[in-house]
Amino acid sequence: MDKQLIPNVSVDSIIFGFDSVYLNVLLIGRDCVYKEIQYHDWKLPGDLIRWDENLDTASKRILKDLTGLRNIYMKQLKTFGALDRLTRRPRDMSWLIAIDHPEERVITIPYYSLINLSKDTDKNLILTSNAQWFNVDDVYDLPLAFDHHEILEFALKTLRNELRTKPLAFELLPIKFSLSQLQKIYEIIIGAPLDRRNFRKKIHNLSYIVPLNEKEVSVSHRPAKLYMFSRDIYQRLKKEKFDFTI
Repeated sequence: MDKQLIPNVSVDSIIFGFDSVYLNVLLIGRDCVYKEIQYHDWKLPGDLIRWDENLDTASKRILKDLTGLRNIYMKQLKTFGALDRLTRRPRDMSWLIAIDHPEERVITIPYYSLINLSKDTDKNLILTSNAQWFNVDDVYDLPLAFDHHEILEFALKTLRNELRTKPLAFELLPIKFSLSQLQKIYEIIIGAPLDRRNFRKKIHNLSYIVPLNEKEVSVSHRPAKLYMFSRDIYQRLKKEKFDFTI
């Protein structure tokens, strides 16, 4: 065990990425052996925190080490500290022993992050070899380590709730986007179709969603008008209610 690490406190990262079609989450492949049986499963990116860093710093370090990205939206969630969160399955304990970390009690503080998986982002995205993107709808069928299904579900619930009152969708979109792309983000995350007319009516009443004198290019359908989210205008009008409950 690295003496610079605190053995009983960790940070886990739920990194959501939108690729214009699906909402994805980044998982790390994990191999372990239990009673001479080789297991392969998946876990959320995470690490123990260091003695010389706070929780936010640790979460930013993990994100940078795994993806090469900085200055990405991050949100701290609640603490997970069940007594048996690391020992519910024998293979979890065998993996901990294999990495020289046999402690049975680790409290974790997860953060969720939002990334736009556009071509521009991909230029700076450098994933570790055992990291892989999964459609969040497919993760329920995957074997995840420890209590990571529970953590992921809580992160998704938090994202769905906060999406209605905070401009988080723009963290998942390219700088310039169409209203169809914006609506699709909401429908995918909320998990329900939205009325196109009502949605666009709400958008046109928000002054921080700025129409551009540009249209989509290189698309197979009729090019749509592009928009941009103005963070400066949003900050000035922050008292304005941001509500996408339809």
